Amino acid sequence: MRGWMKDSAEKAGPVVEARGLDLVFQTADGPVQALKDVNLTIDKGDFVSFIGPSGCGKTTFLRCIAALEHPTGGSLTVNGMTPDEARRKRAYGYVFQAAGLYPWRTIAGNIRLPLEIMGFARDEQNRRVKDVLQLVDLEGFGGKFPWQLSGGMQQRASIARALAFDADILLMDEPFGALDEIVRDRLNEELLKLWARTGKTIGFVTHSIPEAVYLSTKIVVMSPRPGRITDVIESPLPRERPLDIRDSRAFIEIAHRVREGLRAGHGDEM
Repeated sequence: MRGWMKDSAEKAGPVVEARGLDLVFQTADGPVQALKDVNLTIDKGDFVSFIGPSGCGKTTFLRCIAALEHPTGGSLTVNGMTPDEARRKRAYGYVFQAAGLYPWRTIAGNIRLPLEIMGFARDEQNRRVKDVLQLVDLEGFGGKFPWQLSGGMQQRASIARALAFDADILLMDEPFGALDEIVRDRLNEELLKLWARTGKTIGFVTHSIPEAVYLSTKIVVMSPRPGRITDVIESPLPRERPLDIRDSRAFIEIAHRVREGLRAGHGDEM
């Protein structure tokens, strides 16, 4: 990639630090505790998956990192700053469950949008759009409109948009959840290659145990509300992972530990 993509060999260090993090929502029916005493460190270059039942706070924690929600207790830093400061410094790109592409803009136009908002020169916009289209294997599709692309291609375009301004952190909220298993497997492979090429730090929300185990260097297992971390699993799998690694003993053992952690979390609520 060209020089605007950061060197993946930069010195590793904490990117996200949560200590005793709480989040209570005030509702018409009374307070709802979404997160309780969350403690987590995400280092530079980590691929961290968050897994747990619906309503366990996975997305809420991701939104706290992005300063889209604000904790009511504890501390949270992103690149050593408050999440609000990190947001102003464009520290992260966010990929939502739905691709969220504007139908009246071409794929290149959708990717260009944050660059326009941030005031990049036109030549620089063009260069970055071209680079990220290559990065997500959509070269030649920049002139197409979203409705002309498959669901998987639309999600790749959404990832390209999040990468265009070269944030250090990529936050992904179940980006492949609505796709069929074959497409999902292919995009999982492509995402690992993308991560290896860019050296980004990735936070990834999923409901799929195989997806979490296949993608991650670290798997964070969360309990039902109030969302708590019940286990943090450091993956022993190599960073280069063919799909058939899912048949290996190591993969199966990690998946079993994740499953047991999810069951234990449910048991705590019984």
